[in-house]
Amino acid sequence: MHISSFFLELRSAYQAELDDLTFDSEGRHVLRKRLADKRQELGFLLQLMDLNPELVAVVLHQAFHFTAPAVMDHFLTHNDDELLAWDSVQQALTIEPWALPIVDQILQEPMGEWFMTVAAALEYMHTKPLSAANRAPEAEKDPEDAHGESARPQVQEDGGARIEDDDDQDARTREEAGNDWLAEQGFDRKD
Repeated sequence: MHISSFFLELRSAYQAELDDLTFDSEGRHVLRKRLADKRQELGFLLQLMDLNPELVAVVLHQAFHFTAPAVMDHFLTHNDDELLAWDSVQQALTIEPWALPIVDQILQEPMGEWFMTVAAALEYMHTKPLSAANRAPEAEKDPEDAHGESARPQVQEDGGARIEDDDDQDARTREEAGNDWLAEQGFDRKD
């Protein structure tokens, strides 16, 4: 199955949003509670649905059962300007009864049908593992050699001294800047 770049990017953002909602700062699983809170904020979230659909789509997490995977697989090959109509996508799934009022509210919005197709696609992708062919665009960012090791060295040795590559240096700089900012806000430094 081929997935368009539009859906690959959204998939990653959707998964990150679900990951952020899953655990609290103490490591407790709080996804159900946080999703309930998000569903209560639907009126506000609808303002974001065309700019950041992944932030809104989480309110429909586990709302769909996919009855025609071939239709969904085909749908994922499309970019955002060539998506199938909601009527076509809706025929490939069933909606949980608890989600029907949410769906009705979303469909009243000008971008509601477009958003529903995107939300269904995000949830469908969430239920399927990403194939190796679809990971290829991600691999291009950090090419691997035949042994599965990064083609560019992460850390080089120089006479016993370790030299970090640019990405590691950037990460350290960002972390230090974050620590400085937290210290300015009155928090204790991590280092």
